[in-house]
This record gives sequence, C-alpha cells and structure tokens, in this order.
Amino acid sequence: MKFLRCNACGNKTRFDVFESKRVRAFHHLTLGGEDTIEEEEVLEREIEKVVCRWCGSTDIAETAPQAE
Repeated sequence: MKFLRCNACGNKTRFDVFESKRVRAFHHLTLGGEDTIEEEEVLEREIEKVVCRWCGSTDIAETAPQAE
C-alpha cells in the first residue's frame, strides 16, 4: 500500500486493513515456553478490504505521495 484516502470523508490516516498472509516464520522457543518470532518472510499477501476508521466507508483510493 502506498498512501490511502477515503473518498467519502477525506481521511488519510486511520484505516482498518483486512488481509490474508502466508508466511514462513522462524520461532525461537525458550525452555520456559516463551515464543519469539525472530524472522518472518511474507510469501503471499492479499488485501481483502480497507475500511475508513472515521466514517466506516470502504470507498478508499490508493494515492501517490504529494510533494511538499
């Protein structure tokens, strides 16, 4: 994703992103049972839906960064 903008309310900063991922992860388990993921490689990623946190709209556009 680049930059997002809600076409309904203009929000550019707060979104819920629903995605599915298939990953290869290196887990480091301690003898006490604590699990830490030290490496993760995303093999596949699919964004299913993006929802504006401000107004709940799913009419979201991906935009290019604007020069300042």
